[in-house]
Amino acid sequence: MLIVTGILYFVYYETLVMYFNRYGYPTYIIYPLAIAKILGSIVILYNKNQFLKELAYAGFFFNFILAFFAHYMVSEFDPFPSISLVLLLISYFTGKKVRP
Repeated sequence: MLIVTGILYFVYYETLVMYFNRYGYPTYIIYPLAIAKILGSIVILYNKNQFLKELAYAGFFFNFILAFFAHYMVSEFDPFPSISLVLLLISYFTGKKVRP
């Protein structure tokens, strides 16, 4: 899911500029955020370095928390940040049990 959204950040840049402005985020973080989503997803999928994997999970966690509050502050309900956060936590805690 995060790899696809990272790629969509490149494809639909103009549309994202409108959303980022509405939520109060600077538009210069769109490309770095897209790259971070793609690289973080790859780190989690390959599971080679534990430190980088924990760092990727932490980055995604803060990304989803900030997205949730950005939607909340503009009084726009969007379930995507909440669902993403729940799926991220499920992935993190089940990954801890499955993989040592």
